[in-house]
Amino acid sequence: MPQDLPPIDEIRIQSRKLVRALGFMGGPFAGTDLPPSSVHALIEIEATPDLTAVRLCERLQLDKSSVSRLLGKLVQSGDVSDVRDAGDARVKRLTLTGQGRRRVAAIHDFARRQVGAALHRLPPQHHRTVLDGLKLYAGALAPGVDDAAPPIEIVAGYRPGLIADMTGMHIDYYARTAGFGRAFEAVVAGGLADFCSRLDHPDNEVWTVVSTGRILGSIAIDGQDLARVQGAPVAHLRWFILDNRLRSSGLGRRLMAQALAFVDIRDFARTDLWTFDGLSAARHLYETHGFALAEQRPGDQWGREVLEQRFTRPGPGAASRA
Repeated sequence: MPQDLPPIDEIRIQSRKLVRALGFMGGPFAGTDLPPSSVHALIEIEATPDLTAVRLCERLQLDKSSVSRLLGKLVQSGDVSDVRDAGDARVKRLTLTGQGRRRVAAIHDFARRQVGAALHRLPPQHHRTVLDGLKLYAGALAPGVDDAAPPIEIVAGYRPGLIADMTGMHIDYYARTAGFGRAFEAVVAGGLADFCSRLDHPDNEVWTVVSTGRILGSIAIDGQDLARVQGAPVAHLRWFILDNRLRSSGLGRRLMAQALAFVDIRDFARTDLWTFDGLSAARHLYETHGFALAEQRPGDQWGREVLEQRFTRPGPGAASRA
């Protein structure tokens, strides 16, 4: 019996539909007046501080002259700053300006609404199918990329060892950077144990970065432990951390995007997170994704006194509830 032929022409048809639906054929793209290549350049520059033009060429798979032209326009528009490296004047480091960060935040917001609206039209059990299919197809279109590196994926839901691994990552990082100890470890472990007992609730979810069976990062949304606003639940973003070796890899932003897409689909009134003063890189990431500082006060729940901060992000239906 002959094997079924691969549906090549059907896949081509659906690929063309996807390209047109996302705006790659022209006109407004990602809610901006920029071409797709410039939007992708801004996102890559945001994801990797001090990115060089050479590395940007590799990321975008564009030639040097094309990247040079689009960077020139982004610098001229005030979205990007290019500064010569102090150790090598031939190298320029690319960073977003304040205007550029606001533009990228708007791009992320537009894209999350676009993806969220599409997923809302599908049954929840198909969401993972969409993601897995896109990952498989994208990987097959670009074979050989990072073949030598162990695969890294973001996985939703509980996995054995999650409480121990996530607690270990937190105490290892914060013991080194903030001097936290036993009290902090107990708070993290106890909170995770309670949360995992409630993971069957539809307003709760956790995502982990996994490679070769090890958890290398995490983020969670707890939709039950904060007070409701006008009847709508408030999401609590918790346990956001990434292994030091994966920092500046873009995985932190991918974790945040997964969590906020879940928040927007579930239509929470807002999302709150608690942190403390001094974590400037984390604060920048929160603000890039629409969070704003709502309050701060001294606190010692983590074993020593710090200036605790609450950041909040309004939900997609906040205006209609006001």
